[in-house]
Amino acid sequence: MKKALVITLLAICLGAFGYFSFVYYVPYSKGVRSGELIKISHKGVVVKTWEGEISQGISGAQIFPFSVSGKRKDLIEKLNEYQGAYVKLEYEERYKSFFWWGDTKYFITGVEIETSRQSRN
Repeated sequence: MKKALVITLLAICLGAFGYFSFVYYVPYSKGVRSGELIKISHKGVVVKTWEGEISQGISGAQIFPFSVSGKRKDLIEKLNEYQGAYVKLEYEERYKSFFWWGDTKYFITGVEIETSRQSRN
């Protein structure tokens, strides 16, 4: 009886460890999106996360919400500086997100300012 209980608990622990490792280390996709940076905020009551949005369409018809890891102070500073500007965001999409990571599955890995298509014409 004790042996079955130990094996069951070990299987549960290994399963939880494997699931967490998969979600933490394996991205679902990587990509780039461009748009006007309309929001960057530090929100939360117990756990504070950095959340933002870019507008990719006319009059905010297509909004791309994203999260930023609190460890990425360089990205947070750039996003605060580029507020209201046209930016290009590099991101990773995760299978799942934990509440202490952020509200979305999209995590920013790079940001740079970009000239909008309208100003190029």
